[in-house]
Amino acid sequence: MIVGDPLSRVLYIDLTSRDFWIEEKTELFEKYLGGSGVASNLLLQECPRGVDPLGPENPIIITVGPLCGVFPLASKAVAMFKSPLTGNLGESHAGGRSAVAIRLAGYGAIVVKGASNIPVYLSIQGERVYFRDASAIWGMGSSYTVGRVIREREPGSGLRSIMRIGRAGERLVSYACVITETYRHFGRLGLGAVFGSKKLKAIMIAGDRRLKVKDPKSYREAYREIFESVTKSPSMKKYHELGTSMNVNILNESKSLPTRNLRETSFEGGEAISGENFAANYLGRRVACSHCPVSCIHLAALREPYTSDPYFYKTSMISYDYELIYALGSMLEVSDPRSLLRLLDEVEIQGLDAISTGVTLAWATEAQERGLVSENEVGLRLTWGKVENYLEAIRMIVKQPNDFYKALARGVEYASTIYGGKDFALAYGGNEMPGYHTGPACHLGFITGARHSHLDSAGYSIDQRTYTSKTTQSIEETVNQLFDEECWRQILSSLVICYFARGNYTPEFVAKALTVLGYNLDQQELRRLGAEILRVKNRFKFREGFEYENLRIPKRILEVETPHGRLDEDQLRRGIKLYYSKILE
Repeated sequence: MIVGDPLSRVLYIDLTSRDFWIEEKTELFEKYLGGSGVASNLLLQECPRGVDPLGPENPIIITVGPLCGVFPLASKAVAMFKSPLTGNLGESHAGGRSAVAIRLAGYGAIVVKGASNIPVYLSIQGERVYFRDASAIWGMGSSYTVGRVIREREPGSGLRSIMRIGRAGERLVSYACVITETYRHFGRLGLGAVFGSKKLKAIMIAGDRRLKVKDPKSYREAYREIFESVTKSPSMKKYHELGTSMNVNILNESKSLPTRNLRETSFEGGEAISGENFAANYLGRRVACSHCPVSCIHLAALREPYTSDPYFYKTSMISYDYELIYALGSMLEVSDPRSLLRLLDEVEIQGLDAISTGVTLAWATEAQERGLVSENEVGLRLTWGKVENYLEAIRMIVKQPNDFYKALARGVEYASTIYGGKDFALAYGGNEMPGYHTGPACHLGFITGARHSHLDSAGYSIDQRTYTSKTTQSIEETVNQLFDEECWRQILSSLVICYFARGNYTPEFVAKALTVLGYNLDQQELRRLGAEILRVKNRFKFREGFEYENLRIPKRILEVETPHGRLDEDQLRRGIKLYYSKILE
């Protein structure tokens, strides 16, 4: 890396002592680049074995990569922590301005330790860290309002990032998220609850440093190449026009859209909640993460009348994408776009992960139908498609007025342990299932991925390719493809590149871009490094008690046909064993 690059500086903040300091970790960033590579190593160092995820010893680590602020779509920040949802690796990525703000403030990583005795938020302004009293915004009903208050109080407009939690984080809901710039999130695995456990309401960071490149002429050439590749890419055009919600119709037509807690795989109301319908009738505007020419974030305009004033309306801008539509739409039989937007808005207000919330509510609905929980315990009747009751249930998950909602606040894996219904509790390794039922590769990817996410190895794309081409492949071939993809994604998430640009940031271009920044890694060395980072992540999981032999496969996914037919548990178990034999090599 270039001598003097501020990327190697790690900002440590201790909330208990209200102290902060900076450490240079050049060797760590030279070896692991940044992002996931550096964060996974810092997590192993800074998180003591066996700590309570909601205890003060659990660190929050936020990292960026060498390409952030230099090349387009290197626009993500990586957060790592011990997850309160799964009890092991917590990893979540967010865009917005978070990555560029951290990079231009002069840091490659921020490590937050300890816990405050009163609510605080952090204001990081270049070399200074201010511990602000957040008592006035702790308990505030809407995360939107929290962001507005901090924006009015803090400097750095246009350059800063504001990462904050809602009431779900304060109330330690295991799948509470952290919201950045209102429409982006560290969504999965409960970072919001870790913030809440430290009484940390928000982090504001701003900076305006300039970044150097090794050879300006080579940099301009490389920048032009990737910019033209991205802006002329047909897939990026789709992300701009419709966003990931374009997947609703595709998955519905192929009978792989989980519906009513995956009792079915196609939804009769799918067209109404498709990306095409939202774009035609509700799209208000598109916004982009910092240093991204694509603008894939789609905001719907929801216009609602005030009950007391005729001809007066409130217009809310609400972000939507495929995973949100799946979890709170087809999974709950919600086909009215306006009603779905109200659910998405409530999740945003409370600061919850939409996927986990929707999957948990779908399980609760079926559990109540089957008599596993009574109306007295639930306090209302959860019925497919009845939005008012789902809105109330979301608020109750955050308030946790009784044991049932306290269980729901810990996720579907825990709730089904208490009340039964394990067979239809859709979670892998404790993390609620993403919205794909495309075939064996997607489910094997959910099971084996370091985060148990569709983003780990994108098995759904393997399934879609094979059933579209009417070909089959062995479990060994599937495992090899999943493993290679997850290894390469460790490089992308160490740089940190948005996965939407994975087709543009090829190994060849990544090696070229790193040369501009003073690194000397060929494609083979990059792939070796990716495998090493993946093993570091799994080393943390094993250290915290993760056992792949005991991973639960929800019976429901075996009962419902995929485009590849019914899944075979023995084959999936064999795939798990093969995958972890590669991890343990």
